[in-house]
Parts: sequence; C-alpha cells; structure tokens
Amino acid sequence: MKWLLSCLLALAMVSAAFAGEDPYIAVVGNDIDANGFYFSPKYEQFLYDQALFSIPVCFGSFPIVTPQTRVGGLGCEQFRSNTPINQPEICDTLGVVNGVGDFTFFGEPNAVIRKQNAGYFEWFIRLPKKPDGEINIVIQCGVLKPNAFAFEEFDSVMLCAAETGERIGTGFCTRDQVDAGVNPIVNSSLPKITAIAFPGPYSLGFAPFHLTAYKNPGTYALATDPAGAMINNGSLQILDGTANARVLLKSCMDKAVVAKIPVTDQVNAAGEVESDLEAGDLIFVRLDIPINNTIDLYCHSQSVRLAGIGESPF
Repeated sequence: MKWLLSCLLALAMVSAAFAGEDPYIAVVGNDIDANGFYFSPKYEQFLYDQALFSIPVCFGSFPIVTPQTRVGGLGCEQFRSNTPINQPEICDTLGVVNGVGDFTFFGEPNAVIRKQNAGYFEWFIRLPKKPDGEINIVIQCGVLKPNAFAFEEFDSVMLCAAETGERIGTGFCTRDQVDAGVNPIVNSSLPKITAIAFPGPYSLGFAPFHLTAYKNPGTYALATDPAGAMINNGSLQILDGTANARVLLKSCMDKAVVAKIPVTDQVNAAGEVESDLEAGDLIFVRLDIPINNTIDLYCHSQSVRLAGIGESPF
C-alpha cells in the first residue's frame, strides 16, 4: 500500500510539473475571439477562452470610457484612437472597394493617422495567465506612403508599403535616397511607446508602474544604479513614451518589444516600484504619433497583442 501511495504521489507531482507553463497570446476582448486573419494555426493554439480561466474581459470601473474609446466599455479591455474607425484593413491585398467608404476585406476595420498629423492609439489588454517570463508587446499596423490608398486601393500595400520614419521622395509612392553619413530614418517622426501595468481582479494590489524593455539586440543585462533602481542604458529602456522609447514599424509586419517580467520591489527608472503580475492584470499600451509623421499609419483593436509564457490554470 505504501508503494502504491508513493507511486500515485509521484504521478501527481509529475503531472503538475508538465502542466506548469505554456504560451499565451492576448488581444483586446476575449482572446479566443481574435480575428483569424492575423494568426496562423500555430498561433491559434495559444489563443484561449479566457472566461474558462475566470479572466473577465470587463472588471470594475477602470478603464473609463472616453470619447476616443472605439472598442470596449467601462472596465473592459479597450482600443482607443483620436481618429474614427472608418478605414479598411489595408494589409488584405484581396480587399474590394465597393463604393465611397464601402469596403469588403478580411481583418479588422482600422483608424488611420496620416502624414503630418499627430495622434495616438491605445490598447488595454488583460493577461490571460500569470506571466512566468518576459512579455512580448507585439505591434502590427498597416503603413503606407502618403495618400497611397486613395489611388491604389487594396493594391497599395503591394506598391506603396512603407515604414515609420521613412524619408518620402518627391514623386508619388517613392522613398528618398540618402548619402553616406545621413540617417535614412527620420527618427524624430517615429512613434513613441508607453506601457503600464495596472492591477486586476486577482492582484494583491499595487500602484501602476511602467514596464521596462530590453533593447534588442543588446546585452540583456539588468542595469541598476547603486541603490538598485533600474536605469536606462544600452540594455534597458523604460517604456514611458519619451524620445528614447521610439519604435520603427514596417507595414503589416510584427514588431516585438520585449518587456522585462516585473519583479516585486524592483524599482524602475521612473522611481516606480514593480510588482509580480497575476492573471487578469491589465497592460496598457499607447503609441504616440508625432506631428512630423511621414507616412499613413493604420491600426485597429488587434494591432497590439501580448505574447509570452504563463502559468497554466489547470
């Protein structure tokens, strides 16, 4: 009997170990409802019905609803933009223009911020699992040369694809070449990223704090001052929406920002105290587009997703 109990106990311990950690992908709304246009079958395995994990899409009264809330309600996962959602998914090369403002396409409807216009996009996304490693903030938006869709419609991404910060040439749909010693990117026109963690329904409670990204490629070293607070250097950058937190996005391609897993009592470069995150905690991501933006940027509610490895709930 002792031998049998020992075997059963060992089996239970092994089963728990095998169930411990697995990948997750999270978007605005219930993750299982993510639009399949953006995910291969490999990725779809890691989009879960978060309700089965008791992770609510809506909880409490934060975030509030603002005039710029385009997707989501009070206390819910949200997408916000200072421009309306009235644009098609320009990354769908098979889309059809049926008439003025009338489109047929795969994917999600977009908001657009055009050349030489300032603006912003915001996402509030709940973690479906307690993260056990770094959190990838993956951004995928459509980027076109100025006014390309008006002329080329759904062929525009095949003819006029762009990247943020691109130097636009004098002709239609052309890039400006530079000489040696000249930065090919207008770095001051790149979007600036902010990322903040907020407590959710299962948190022990913490003051919101900015996430810190590892620079890639980099040393991935935890750079700190003599008091132990993290510092911005060649390895780390706090995601605070400042000039040093810029990102370059390529049309319809993934851009991953690798955020360090928060650790309780670790102080970040803004003097804020990190806390271990729990399933259901809310991650806020904002892209600020400067007035000297050189391209047309199309983003939607699923243009940002969180990806990582977390604790299995079962």
